[in-house]
Amino acid sequence: MPQHSIHAVTAAAALVCLAAIGPVPSSAAASPSRAAGQPGAAVPARFVPGPCPNTPEPIEALSTARCGVLEVPENRSRSGGRTIELAVAVIPAAHPAKPAQDPVVFMAGGPGGDTFDDIPFLVESGLNKDRELIVMAQRGNLYDQPNLACPEIDRFNEQAVGLGYDAKQAEQLMLKAVKECRDRLTVDGVDLGAYNTTENAADFADLRSALKIPRWNVYGYSYGSDLALTYLRLHPEGIRAVALDSVTPPQSATLPWGWRSAAEGIDNIFDACAAQPACKSRYPDLPRMLTEQVRKLEAHPLMLNVPPSGGGKPVKTVLDGGALLNLIVAFTPRPKDLPAALDELSRGNPERFAQARAAGSVQPVGEFAHGLTESVACSEWAPGYSEADVLKAGRMAFPGWPDTVLAQVPQLPFQYPVCRVWNVPDRAAVQRVATVSSVPALLISGTFDVKTGASWAKDVARDLSGSTAVQIPGIGHWVVPQSPCAQQVLASFLAHPTAPDTACVDGLEPGPFTIIPK
Repeated sequence: MPQHSIHAVTAAAALVCLAAIGPVPSSAAASPSRAAGQPGAAVPARFVPGPCPNTPEPIEALSTARCGVLEVPENRSRSGGRTIELAVAVIPAAHPAKPAQDPVVFMAGGPGGDTFDDIPFLVESGLNKDRELIVMAQRGNLYDQPNLACPEIDRFNEQAVGLGYDAKQAEQLMLKAVKECRDRLTVDGVDLGAYNTTENAADFADLRSALKIPRWNVYGYSYGSDLALTYLRLHPEGIRAVALDSVTPPQSATLPWGWRSAAEGIDNIFDACAAQPACKSRYPDLPRMLTEQVRKLEAHPLMLNVPPSGGGKPVKTVLDGGALLNLIVAFTPRPKDLPAALDELSRGNPERFAQARAAGSVQPVGEFAHGLTESVACSEWAPGYSEADVLKAGRMAFPGWPDTVLAQVPQLPFQYPVCRVWNVPDRAAVQRVATVSSVPALLISGTFDVKTGASWAKDVARDLSGSTAVQIPGIGHWVVPQSPCAQQVLASFLAHPTAPDTACVDGLEPGPFTIIPK
């Protein structure tokens, strides 16, 4: 599901079995990837060295990185089509005396977020401590050619804070923005149907070949875990080990799935509060309180003039039931503050939620590749289900909530009307396939994750015979940058994929919740 970097999240979704631990023949390492649906059709690709991207904020790791672009076909199923350029950075090992020979390649969440923006979190988490770290922007992302940014949608999101979350006016304005973006991209010659997970996976296979890397390790989070599993299924050659963070199973990633993940994460947060005597005493019935506030705000939305949490002039802000739920899914406020924020709201003080909602009035225009998000969501997540299926899943997850809230998938409002406008081919049959493999795998989940519920990793682990799964209590989405223990486990896994040390997980408990006076 659409994701951003950690700081953005806290402020604002034919099977091959191959053991790749042994040596990989040089012919496998150098061979180009194959065209999707066309076995045996070689696809040309090449890496062209060049300057590193000029990021808005300097990224220290790029000062010593080797950068360039990977040139690949836009659509591998069409011979003679145009090529596109994907931005690449190879970040050296922090301890270069004796680095491991197998680098780690990163697959970002999203789809659509700026991959290079994630580099500081990766470096701080130790991903390049003993080996090179390779980062490539997924097709259509910032610093790629073409860039599937939609400033039209960014500007709509700025307006949306002053509208009801599910209001008809909001839907009309969003569809207008989506159509304008689609029209502009297609006039520019973009083949929107080619921006999908199958092509993304082939891009990474081509990158390994172009860089002449015999074996590497894969680390992906959120949508990046969906992509990593697809990559492992379609291009297993040269993969030493796969680490999946905040697991999104390709076979399960559909629009109704979002409701089950949201309910699981929220339940885990509330259960953790109930397990702490001080939190349980101060906030004795959080599920009831949340339901009451969602229903109350949906019936009588608050109209406020609120300064954004980052500062600035007050902006018109509407806080209704749908907005409340989506702020929680966006981790604003943070899970440890959620009970206090709900209690304040119930007592007539909506400040925490209102400021978080108002923060959406300031958008980084033109940085997020909404075009990639919509192409993936509309070709892979939406097909085979309907608005009625989304509503049914919402009712099962949150009984008693208003249908007007439950009709919209968390963080993907009006997705079916949007997909009718975006109009890309249905790829559900080729994408919703489980990955079966014996390649060593690590699955890391956070119990407070309301975007990709922690329990979903179990479905994936069953098909990965060499897998180790861990749950980190009290952590939300994208676990590794937030958990020193998860960083230790990942480092151990990369060093010893078949026997990682997970001892630090034993005895971990969620941290204390914020307790405010009555």
